[in-house]
Amino acid sequence: MIRPVITLRRIRIIVDIDTQRDYLLANGTLCARNHPSVLANIRRLMAWARLKNIRMISTARINPANHSRLDFCVEGTAGQKKVPYTIRNRHISFTADGCTDLPRDILRRYDQIIVDKRCDDPFDEPRADRILSELKVTEFVVFGALTECAVKSTVLGLLARRRNVTVITDAVGYRDKELADIALRQMEAKGANMIDTKTALGPSHLHLVGVCDCDICRGKADCHYRVRA
Repeated sequence: MIRPVITLRRIRIIVDIDTQRDYLLANGTLCARNHPSVLANIRRLMAWARLKNIRMISTARINPANHSRLDFCVEGTAGQKKVPYTIRNRHISFTADGCTDLPRDILRRYDQIIVDKRCDDPFDEPRADRILSELKVTEFVVFGALTECAVKSTVLGLLARRRNVTVITDAVGYRDKELADIALRQMEAKGANMIDTKTALGPSHLHLVGVCDCDICRGKADCHYRVRA
């Protein structure tokens, strides 16, 4: 029997799903089509998490370098790295090694746990499964990428475990809007709460994302993806 090591009780825990360069920057291999608005909203959510001292569980997709079809988030590449402002100062990282070992009182010692995973569904990764399944909190707040893949798998997995889940709908990136809309409806039908950043955090004057070099993100192109207060 595995002895529980996560004992911290919080009203909310943020689940930050695969906020990596390949998914969220314009030069990424599998960049989300709505990445400008998503990045700005993720930046706001990260600032909120730091201000409120809300703990985070972050997943990061990692693919082997020798796999011909999985050419995104490849181990050792810049695209596999997380977007810089999604990393807290007090964080701990775990590789995808099939183990379940965790330090005692991990969320008392760290603000963020970053767990590598080799697939979309974190519950197929033993350590990520243990963390998400053992955590005793009242609400999981979810954002990240991609909506139709990893976000959907994570949210449905949490809901299947009878957890209270809130999805920040304008802070989840997608490649296929139709599939993403279907995924969001499925999550809502299963019991997820759907809310946007403005409703959750109030209005903001933030328009630029501060990390992506494309014209839209730098404010040099007029685009409906830009965040509005």
